[in-house]
Amino acid sequence: MELVVFGGNGFIGRRVCRRAVEAGHDVWSIARSGPPSPDQRGPWADAVTWHAADVFAPQEYRHALAGADAVVHSIGIVEESPSEGVTFERVNGDSAILTALESERAGADRFVFVSSATTPPTVRDAYLTAKRRAEAAIADLDMATTVLRPGAVYGPDQPHFPSVLNRLLTLVGGFDPVAERLGDGRPLDVETVGKAVSDAAVGGVRDADPLTVEEIAAHTA
Repeated sequence: MELVVFGGNGFIGRRVCRRAVEAGHDVWSIARSGPPSPDQRGPWADAVTWHAADVFAPQEYRHALAGADAVVHSIGIVEESPSEGVTFERVNGDSAILTALESERAGADRFVFVSSATTPPTVRDAYLTAKRRAEAAIADLDMATTVLRPGAVYGPDQPHFPSVLNRLLTLVGGFDPVAERLGDGRPLDVETVGKAVSDAAVGGVRDADPLTVEEIAAHTA
């Protein structure tokens, strides 16, 4: 099958692309900066079509969606730059809605949105408000949709959190007695999230309610 990953060169997106390639699927990544840096990609990256495009300029990537069976949206920010038009509403919300509409228009069978169970540490609530608005907007489109709500995602080369916070999340996420007390908001490692997103896209998981990563893993085990 053909999978298109918006934000495929990002922290989660790279893992989604790698998993899909390893499973034998054709993969496109759509991101403003094209491919990831050389130190962030392995041999699997040669099998990905890295396309540089502005998510808000669909004429730059519609050709990639034309043959897509499934589409993943894994674009997100935790810091805003309003003077540059980089806000939670625009990046975490509007970009997901736009790519979902374009995917529906192209005839994709399914759309997977990487949302969140909670607002990340030190980030203002508008982060989550934008994602919830996007969830509601894509719910009734004419294609299968899956929404994943992981907690804070940690792992090597986490670009969004200070290293101290990333290490703390790693410790909490790896210690079940503490992590389980946080419920759906428990921190999760990026490999777990990447696998769940890839499985949701290529496995066709659909549910009326947003799914936690654990629920996605249960569907695709």
